[in-house]
Amino acid sequence: MTVALNGEEIAKKIAEAYPDSVAAADKAAVVVTNQSLYAVAEFLKSTPGLDFDYLNDLTAVDYLDYLEVVYHLSSLKHNHSLVLKTRCYKREEPVVTSVVRLWRAADYQEREVYDLMGITFEGHPNLKRLLLWEGFVGHPLRRDYL
Repeated sequence: MTVALNGEEIAKKIAEAYPDSVAAADKAAVVVTNQSLYAVAEFLKSTPGLDFDYLNDLTAVDYLDYLEVVYHLSSLKHNHSLVLKTRCYKREEPVVTSVVRLWRAADYQEREVYDLMGITFEGHPNLKRLLLWEGFVGHPLRRDYL
């Protein structure tokens, strides 16, 4: 079992490297600004001592005021984990930078979130529907889907 790192402590390290990138943090997770997501993810993957080389999963949550993308990261080398989050406040056109270049496991997971929640992953190599057919109207896991 991995050891969950304290989000507040990791947020301090992130803020040293990328000022104004941390939007919130608690013991369970770190929330970063949408604009800094890719840089922070790369920092978490490549920084010695952190080495988050494995993306367990990513998903999204609809909070009505915003959509949140949640990343569960692990370090196989150090046997620790972290929850990283970012938020999209534009419900009409939510966009997040793709992390497929960092973790290939994000490929299908980003496509699933795009398909079911309508979040576009900028820079994704093959962003198209995964579960529903092309031409399907809407994104059925959003709260405003009718």
